[in-house]
Amino acid sequence: MPSRTRNLAFGIPVVLSSALAIYFVIQNSLNLAVLFMTLVFVFTNTYRAITFKERGMEKEAKWMRGMAVFFAVAFVVVLVITLT
Repeated sequence: MPSRTRNLAFGIPVVLSSALAIYFVIQNSLNLAVLFMTLVFVFTNTYRAITFKERGMEKEAKWMRGMAVFFAVAFVVVLVITLT
């Protein structure tokens, strides 16, 4: 994927998730705020893993991929807790 397209593909969801997290903090709905904050971390860590791998930084890319997976699991856990 070209860099500009990838930047938009990751940038737009990060901005939307961040805006929703801030909105839910203001609304005092902290479960939903945490839900969207974890989603921000999923997107940003995935993007960093891709860019690290492109730069030849395999060890750092693996670490960021692991962090992205961790936050994806945390997102699902928070989603389940919020919906129940």
